Amino acid sequence: MLTYEAALAALKEHQDEGYRAFHKKLLKDDSINVIGVRMPVLRALAKRWKGEWECVRAFPDEYYEVTFLKCAVAAQLPYEQLVSVLDGLVGVLDNWATCDGFAPACIAKRRAEFAPYIEKYLSDGRVFVRRFALTTLLHFYVDGEGLPFVLDCLKKVRAEEYYVSMAAAWLAAEVIVKFPSAGEKLLTERALDPVTHDRAIRKACESFRVTPQRKEALRALRCGCHKK
Repeated sequence: MLTYEAALAALKEHQDEGYRAFHKKLLKDDSINVIGVRMPVLRALAKRWKGEWECVRAFPDEYYEVTFLKCAVAAQLPYEQLVSVLDGLVGVLDNWATCDGFAPACIAKRRAEFAPYIEKYLSDGRVFVRRFALTTLLHFYVDGEGLPFVLDCLKKVRAEEYYVSMAAAWLAAEVIVKFPSAGEKLLTERALDPVTHDRAIRKACESFRVTPQRKEALRALRCGCHKK
Protein backbone atom coordinates (compact mmCIF):
# COMPACT_ATOMS: atom_id res chain seq x y z
CA MET A 1 0.00 0.00 0.00
CA LEU A 2 1.36 3.37 -1.03
CA THR A 3 1.67 5.88 1.80
CA TYR A 4 1.81 9.64 1.55
CA GLU A 5 5.26 9.61 3.14
CA ALA A 6 6.53 7.17 0.53
CA ALA A 7 5.03 9.22 -2.29
CA LEU A 8 6.62 12.42 -0.98
CA ALA A 9 9.97 10.65 -0.65
CA ALA A 10 9.74 9.48 -4.26
CA LEU A 11 8.94 13.01 -5.41
CA LYS A 12 11.69 14.65 -3.40
CA GLU A 13 14.19 12.11 -4.73
CA HIS A 14 13.66 13.74 -8.14
CA GLN A 15 13.60 17.33 -6.93
CA ASP A 16 15.27 19.85 -9.24
CA GLU A 17 15.61 23.22 -7.56
CA GLY A 18 16.22 25.09 -10.81
CA TYR A 19 13.11 23.57 -12.36
CA ARG A 20 11.14 24.31 -9.17
CA ALA A 21 11.92 28.02 -9.49
CA PHE A 22 11.14 27.99 -13.22
CA HIS A 23 7.82 26.16 -12.87
CA LYS A 24 6.70 28.18 -9.88
CA LYS A 25 7.18 31.32 -11.95
CA LEU A 26 5.05 29.82 -14.73
CA LEU A 27 2.23 29.02 -12.32
CA LYS A 28 2.05 32.69 -11.28
CA ASP A 29 0.72 31.87 -7.82
CA ASP A 30 3.07 32.08 -4.86
CA SER A 31 0.60 30.24 -2.64
CA ILE A 32 1.19 26.97 -4.53
CA ASN A 33 3.90 24.78 -2.98
CA VAL A 34 6.12 23.24 -5.66
CA ILE A 35 8.67 20.49 -5.05
CA GLY A 36 10.26 20.79 -8.49
CA VAL A 37 9.72 17.47 -10.30
CA ARG A 38 9.83 17.39 -14.08
CA MET A 39 6.84 16.21 -16.10
CA PRO A 40 8.32 12.91 -17.44
CA VAL A 41 8.97 11.81 -13.86
CA LEU A 42 5.45 12.75 -12.76
CA ARG A 43 3.92 10.83 -15.64
CA ALA A 44 6.10 7.79 -14.90
CA LEU A 45 5.04 7.84 -11.25
CA ALA A 46 1.37 8.15 -12.21
CA LYS A 47 1.73 5.10 -14.43
CA ARG A 48 3.53 3.18 -11.67
CA TRP A 49 0.81 4.05 -9.14
CA LYS A 50 -2.13 3.33 -11.44
CA GLY A 51 -3.49 0.68 -9.07
CA GLU A 52 -3.06 2.84 -5.97
CA TRP A 53 -6.01 5.17 -6.48
CA GLU A 54 -7.66 4.51 -3.12
CA CYS A 55 -4.42 5.49 -1.40
CA VAL A 56 -3.61 8.45 -3.65
CA ARG A 57 -7.08 9.98 -3.39
CA ALA A 58 -6.60 10.44 0.36
CA PHE A 59 -3.33 12.38 0.03
CA PRO A 60 -3.51 16.04 1.15
CA ASP A 61 -3.25 18.60 -1.63
CA GLU A 62 -0.35 20.49 -0.10
CA TYR A 63 2.00 20.28 -3.08
CA TYR A 64 1.46 20.96 -6.77
CA GLU A 65 3.00 17.60 -7.67
CA VAL A 66 0.73 15.64 -5.31
CA THR A 67 -2.44 17.14 -6.78
CA PHE A 68 -1.07 16.63 -10.29
CA LEU A 69 -0.42 12.96 -9.51
CA LYS A 70 -3.84 12.57 -7.94
CA CYS A 71 -5.42 13.79 -11.18
CA ALA A 72 -3.04 11.75 -13.35
CA VAL A 73 -3.83 8.53 -11.48
CA ALA A 74 -7.57 9.30 -11.59
CA ALA A 75 -7.30 9.91 -15.34
CA GLN A 76 -6.51 6.20 -15.74
CA LEU A 77 -9.69 5.04 -13.97
CA PRO A 78 -12.63 3.39 -15.76
CA TYR A 79 -15.35 5.86 -16.73
CA GLU A 80 -17.88 4.96 -14.03
CA GLN A 81 -15.27 5.23 -11.29
CA LEU A 82 -13.90 8.48 -12.68
CA VAL A 83 -17.23 10.31 -12.76
CA SER A 84 -18.02 9.15 -9.22
CA VAL A 85 -15.03 11.12 -7.92
CA LEU A 86 -14.77 13.87 -10.53
CA ASP A 87 -16.56 16.65 -8.64
CA GLY A 88 -14.02 16.38 -5.85
CA LEU A 89 -11.10 16.35 -8.24
CA VAL A 90 -12.09 19.42 -10.22
CA GLY A 91 -12.69 21.17 -6.92
CA VAL A 92 -8.98 21.02 -6.04
CA LEU A 93 -7.74 22.36 -9.38
CA ASP A 94 -5.96 25.61 -8.62
CA ASN A 95 -3.61 26.22 -11.56
CA TRP A 96 -3.49 25.95 -15.34
CA ALA A 97 -0.83 23.21 -15.47
CA THR A 98 -2.72 20.65 -13.39
CA CYS A 99 -5.96 21.55 -15.13
CA ASP A 100 -4.59 21.26 -18.66
CA GLY A 101 -2.83 17.99 -17.91
CA PHE A 102 -5.99 16.36 -16.55
CA ALA A 103 -7.44 14.60 -19.59
CA PRO A 104 -9.06 11.27 -18.62
CA ALA A 105 -8.82 8.98 -21.64
CA CYS A 106 -12.07 7.19 -20.83
CA ILE A 107 -14.06 10.30 -21.82
CA ALA A 108 -13.16 9.81 -25.49
CA LYS A 109 -15.55 6.87 -25.88
CA ARG A 110 -18.28 8.27 -23.61
CA ARG A 111 -18.59 11.83 -24.93
CA ALA A 112 -22.39 11.96 -25.04
CA GLU A 113 -22.65 10.66 -21.47
CA PHE A 114 -20.02 13.13 -20.29
CA ALA A 115 -21.59 16.19 -21.92
CA PRO A 116 -23.76 17.04 -18.86
CA TYR A 117 -20.61 17.22 -16.73
CA ILE A 118 -19.11 19.73 -19.13
CA GLU A 119 -22.28 21.82 -19.03
CA LYS A 120 -22.30 21.71 -15.23
CA TYR A 121 -18.66 22.69 -14.94
CA LEU A 122 -19.01 25.50 -17.50
CA SER A 123 -21.58 27.17 -15.26
CA ASP A 124 -19.46 26.79 -12.12
CA GLY A 125 -18.18 29.88 -10.37
CA ARG A 126 -14.63 28.53 -9.99
CA VAL A 127 -12.10 29.54 -12.63
CA PHE A 128 -10.29 26.25 -13.04
CA VAL A 129 -13.47 24.19 -13.03
CA ARG A 130 -14.63 26.16 -16.06
CA ARG A 131 -11.18 25.88 -17.60
CA PHE A 132 -11.29 22.10 -17.13
CA ALA A 133 -14.58 21.96 -19.03
CA LEU A 134 -13.04 23.93 -21.90
CA THR A 135 -9.82 21.93 -22.07
CA THR A 136 -11.85 18.70 -22.01
CA LEU A 137 -13.76 19.97 -25.03
CA LEU A 138 -10.43 20.74 -26.69
CA HIS A 139 -9.01 17.29 -25.92
CA PHE A 140 -12.00 15.20 -26.96
CA TYR A 141 -14.75 17.06 -28.85
CA VAL A 142 -13.29 19.12 -31.69
CA ASP A 143 -14.41 16.99 -34.63
CA GLY A 144 -17.35 16.94 -36.99
CA GLU A 145 -19.67 15.18 -34.56
CA GLY A 146 -18.67 17.22 -31.53
CA LEU A 147 -18.51 20.61 -33.24
CA PRO A 148 -22.11 21.76 -32.54
CA PHE A 149 -21.66 21.05 -28.82
CA VAL A 150 -18.31 22.86 -28.77
CA LEU A 151 -19.79 25.93 -30.44
CA ASP A 152 -22.75 25.97 -28.06
CA CYS A 153 -20.42 25.78 -25.07
CA LEU A 154 -18.21 28.58 -26.39
CA LYS A 155 -21.22 30.84 -26.79
CA LYS A 156 -22.41 30.17 -23.24
CA VAL A 157 -19.25 30.23 -21.15
CA ARG A 158 -18.48 33.19 -18.88
CA ALA A 159 -14.87 33.99 -19.72
CA GLU A 160 -14.11 37.22 -17.90
CA GLU A 161 -11.21 35.71 -15.95
CA TYR A 162 -7.85 35.38 -17.70
CA TYR A 163 -7.45 31.61 -17.42
CA VAL A 164 -10.99 30.94 -18.61
CA SER A 165 -10.67 33.41 -21.47
CA MET A 166 -7.39 31.89 -22.63
CA ALA A 167 -8.85 28.37 -22.59
CA ALA A 168 -11.90 29.55 -24.53
CA ALA A 169 -9.62 31.30 -27.03
CA TRP A 170 -7.50 28.17 -27.39
CA LEU A 171 -10.63 26.10 -28.07
CA ALA A 172 -12.08 28.66 -30.48
CA ALA A 173 -8.76 28.85 -32.33
CA GLU A 174 -8.84 25.10 -32.86
CA VAL A 175 -12.33 25.43 -34.31
CA ILE A 176 -11.16 28.27 -36.57
CA VAL A 177 -8.24 26.17 -37.82
CA LYS A 178 -10.07 22.86 -38.30
CA PHE A 179 -13.47 24.15 -39.42
CA PRO A 180 -12.93 27.45 -41.27
CA SER A 181 -16.58 28.14 -42.10
CA ALA A 182 -17.82 27.47 -38.57
CA GLY A 183 -14.89 29.42 -37.14
CA GLU A 184 -15.53 32.42 -39.36
CA LYS A 185 -19.22 32.39 -38.42
CA LEU A 186 -18.28 32.32 -34.72
CA LEU A 187 -16.16 35.41 -35.28
CA THR A 188 -18.49 37.37 -37.55
CA GLU A 189 -21.40 36.79 -35.16
CA ARG A 190 -19.25 38.16 -32.31
CA ALA A 191 -20.32 35.14 -30.25
CA LEU A 192 -17.35 35.51 -27.89
CA ASP A 193 -16.62 38.43 -25.60
CA PRO A 194 -14.30 40.94 -27.33
CA VAL A 195 -11.12 40.04 -25.43
CA THR A 196 -11.55 36.29 -25.96
CA HIS A 197 -12.52 36.95 -29.60
CA ASP A 198 -9.21 38.73 -30.26
CA ARG A 199 -7.22 36.14 -28.33
CA ALA A 200 -8.77 33.37 -30.44
CA ILE A 201 -7.75 35.16 -33.64
CA ARG A 202 -4.23 35.66 -32.34
CA LYS A 203 -3.88 31.99 -31.40
CA ALA A 204 -5.30 30.84 -34.75
CA CYS A 205 -2.81 33.10 -36.54
CA GLU A 206 0.02 31.44 -34.61
CA SER A 207 -0.85 28.11 -36.24
CA PHE A 208 1.23 26.75 -39.11
CA ARG A 209 -1.99 25.16 -40.40
CA VAL A 210 -3.36 28.56 -41.44
CA THR A 211 -2.19 30.16 -44.67
CA PRO A 212 -0.77 33.72 -44.68
CA GLN A 213 -3.75 34.87 -46.75
CA ARG A 214 -6.23 33.47 -44.26
CA LYS A 215 -4.33 35.00 -41.36
CA GLU A 216 -4.79 38.41 -42.93
CA ALA A 217 -8.52 37.76 -43.30
CA LEU A 218 -8.75 36.69 -39.66
CA ARG A 219 -6.87 39.75 -38.42
CA ALA A 220 -9.40 41.92 -40.25
CA LEU A 221 -12.06 40.49 -37.93
CA ARG A 222 -10.37 41.65 -34.72
CA CYS A 223 -12.28 43.81 -32.27
CA GLY A 224 -9.17 45.72 -31.32
CA CYS A 225 -8.81 44.30 -27.80
CA HIS A 226 -5.10 43.76 -27.34
CA LYS A 227 -4.96 42.36 -23.83
CA LYS A 228 -2.49 39.49 -23.51
